[in-house]
Amino acid sequence: MRFTVNGRELDADPRPGQCLRTLLREHAHFEVKKGCDAGDCGACSVLVDGEAVHSCVFPAVRAEGHAVTTVAGLGTGDDLHPLQQRFVDAAGFQCGFCTAGMIVTAATLTDDDLTDLPNRLKGNLCRCTGYRSVDDALRGVTNVEAPAPGPSCGRSLRAPAAARVVTGAEPYTFDTTVAGALHVAVLGSPHAHARIVSIDTTAAEALPGVHAVLCHRDAPAVAYSTARHEHRDDDPDDTVLFDRILRHHGQRVAAVVAETPALAQEGCRLLAVEYEVLPYVLDPDEARRPGAPLLHADKGPENRIADPSRNLVAELHGEVGDVDAGVAAAAAVVRGRWQTQRVQHTHLETHGAIGWIDGSGDLATGGRLVIRSSTQVPFLVRDELCHIFGLDRDRVRVFAARVGGGFGAKQEMLAEDVVAAAVLRTGRPVQWEFTRTDQLTVAPCRHPMRVDVTVAAGADGVLTALAIDVLSDAGAYGNHSAGVMFHGCGESVEVYRCPNKRVDAQAVYTNNRPSGAFRGYGLGQIVFAIESAMDELAVELGMAPYELRRRNVVVPGDDLVGAHPEGGDLIFGSYGLDQCLDLVQDAMRRGGAGEPAGPQWRVGEGMALAMIASNPPGGHVADTSVELLRDGTYLARVGTAEFGNGTTTVHTQVAATELATHPDRIRIRQSDTDVTTHDTGAYGSSGTVVAAKALLAAARELRRRMVKLAGQITGTDPDDAVPEADGVRAGGRLVSPGELLDAAGGTLRAEGSHGGLPRSLSFNVQAFRVAVDVRTGELRILQSVQAADAGVVVNPEQCRGQVEGGAAQAIGVALYEELVTDDTGRVVTDALRNYHIPQYADLPRTEVYFADTYDALGPMGAKSMSEAPFNPVAPALANAVRRAIGIRPHELPLSRDRIWRLLQ
Repeated sequence: MRFTVNGRELDADPRPGQCLRTLLREHAHFEVKKGCDAGDCGACSVLVDGEAVHSCVFPAVRAEGHAVTTVAGLGTGDDLHPLQQRFVDAAGFQCGFCTAGMIVTAATLTDDDLTDLPNRLKGNLCRCTGYRSVDDALRGVTNVEAPAPGPSCGRSLRAPAAARVVTGAEPYTFDTTVAGALHVAVLGSPHAHARIVSIDTTAAEALPGVHAVLCHRDAPAVAYSTARHEHRDDDPDDTVLFDRILRHHGQRVAAVVAETPALAQEGCRLLAVEYEVLPYVLDPDEARRPGAPLLHADKGPENRIADPSRNLVAELHGEVGDVDAGVAAAAAVVRGRWQTQRVQHTHLETHGAIGWIDGSGDLATGGRLVIRSSTQVPFLVRDELCHIFGLDRDRVRVFAARVGGGFGAKQEMLAEDVVAAAVLRTGRPVQWEFTRTDQLTVAPCRHPMRVDVTVAAGADGVLTALAIDVLSDAGAYGNHSAGVMFHGCGESVEVYRCPNKRVDAQAVYTNNRPSGAFRGYGLGQIVFAIESAMDELAVELGMAPYELRRRNVVVPGDDLVGAHPEGGDLIFGSYGLDQCLDLVQDAMRRGGAGEPAGPQWRVGEGMALAMIASNPPGGHVADTSVELLRDGTYLARVGTAEFGNGTTTVHTQVAATELATHPDRIRIRQSDTDVTTHDTGAYGSSGTVVAAKALLAAARELRRRMVKLAGQITGTDPDDAVPEADGVRAGGRLVSPGELLDAAGGTLRAEGSHGGLPRSLSFNVQAFRVAVDVRTGELRILQSVQAADAGVVVNPEQCRGQVEGGAAQAIGVALYEELVTDDTGRVVTDALRNYHIPQYADLPRTEVYFADTYDALGPMGAKSMSEAPFNPVAPALANAVRRAIGIRPHELPLSRDRIWRLLQ
């Protein structure tokens, strides 16, 4: 058939049943994204004769004779469409994966449609921004500054990739063509717990186009964890590539590698597997009792599991002071049990990887295994692949293009191991891209937790006891469960000054799908419980919730105490919690939207706070370099991935400020094991406080060498030399980059590293004003306010977006989102339309305020602010509901039906 794409005629022969999205991408229109393939997210939106459609559900044959326009047809990087320019000017994106589709849909809107955006944009989802910046873009609001002379830090400059993102030219993982690539499909377990008795691959292997079938017979005898940390022994080695014992629905049974995805799927259907079904356990409380089915009884001490005979992945117990005495001495005591649900990250770019052997095409003759992955941790993935397959580091390269969202999910190795095995088996390039159903049913989720809290205080509101008892559902594998448990029980308890504290926590194996890293890393669940209990304590005491917090939060000079006193690597590099409390309370006093009319509505205000370490414990390493080029630009090499966290923008501004140059003269090469020596990865909010600090050290050293050379060239004192955008001014003249390079022997490059220690603390305070319909349980957010202590804010607009996005994701988790399982552990929430992430219509505009602090540890006074905004949101909402209806919620999400049941 024949049709036009962006004004150019295209001849194509679509397969029966093929959708327009895949046809366009097969012709290298990678600006058309895959987010769901079900018409739910809008990332694939294109225009057909000027009408916006979801190309993933639009039959390709219907395009015959019609004009198709993608975002690339609206404008180019050199000649942006006015709407694309508005998205640049408003900073209307973060990871940017949804942006192409969002702009295409928005291109059909008229001025009259601006009054109905909740309806007009209901088919386009954004997981990152919270939609405020998208709304600003549609209304022509400019949020970024034009580049100008002077320091870059502290200014809202546009992201370096902005023009590429809004035109669809910025490549993500699968936005490339690898000639001859084979495709992987995986057969998942139909049982919660089973042993493979036999597997017959004969029919699948005989299918024309199938190149390999991989199963437990092909798996290296190497145990590992899908979780990735700087120290690999932080996580239990309880996983193998393909296991004969299947411990959850959907676990890999076998993988078929074939010429097309359809052939690979057909190969899976031809596999004949006999299973021995085993007893299973889904409740973590039952799982730790004597007689429960054991998931990892075959594991020994070398696997680093706390107690396989009790299904315990990890446990923590500690007490400081005497909690029982503190309770006995109190004027008010609150006890309660809170429960959080299983939720998915829902990054719009799914997990996946492409692999090949470069060079000679054979590892034995000098080739290298190359993996292009949607990962936050390319170096850690590289190292673990070497561990699994017995390869030297110099034989493996892992890199990431721009990553379409992560939220902790891509601190896992979920596809790279299978892709590597398939490449090593076939010698061919291989790719595997998760479906949205894979994400919802198999990929790790946030840990569901049951949290018991006891909190007590004297009549003056000063705490006398604080105790928590945490039960965390690890699922079938222990990836991240120990770290999530320890971290969640840390800053949530340490933020309060109290002489008597006790922490008991266990992470327990069950036959549910695995849990993993999620924004907040355990703090969101436990802060929900503690802050709810603190609010109830304020009610019991008749004290304002802000005042109760002020009387009990830690301040500089206080010890940080959780289950045990915190080590010396966590310190107050700055302190803005007091300012955050004042900023939020003042904003709430000013008020927000009016109350809805009618006697059925009850209005309440709630607040909560959270503290988080600026980066993970135990060290977080970044090696960087900066090099002066002859044209006066600089090449910065960093290992950190960009996935909407904005680190590329921060790195650019930090380097430009130190080198006294324009931001557009800083070029960043990143997230590639070939680029620098090591980088632990983009997790734990480390992109600014670790990687940017390392880059600042490199830039500072390069600046020192440049001024020294300029002094030598001009015969003047280097202390009097001043770097400028076009060189170094010394001895009354400008020394050019070329002169500096010649004097340096042709290369001028400096390295900088940072090990992530010591660590500082960030603070966030969130408040809501809500209205609840007591007849139906409907909840409306009338005002949302968050104040953040981020130190010196390197890019205010970008940091504001991080706070808004974190609050938006947390609102979704607090009100709507839940992965529902049946009584066998199978996830039934297997389509995006049934998993309610917030749409444009669902979210308020959160007011964002920043404390005025300068952090002694961070680069140029900055602190991290990616995970932190998420943590206080759910308890603040729950507390507002409590104040509105007089009944305390104890369970998430705060869905309409749950609130209605509370009211009965």
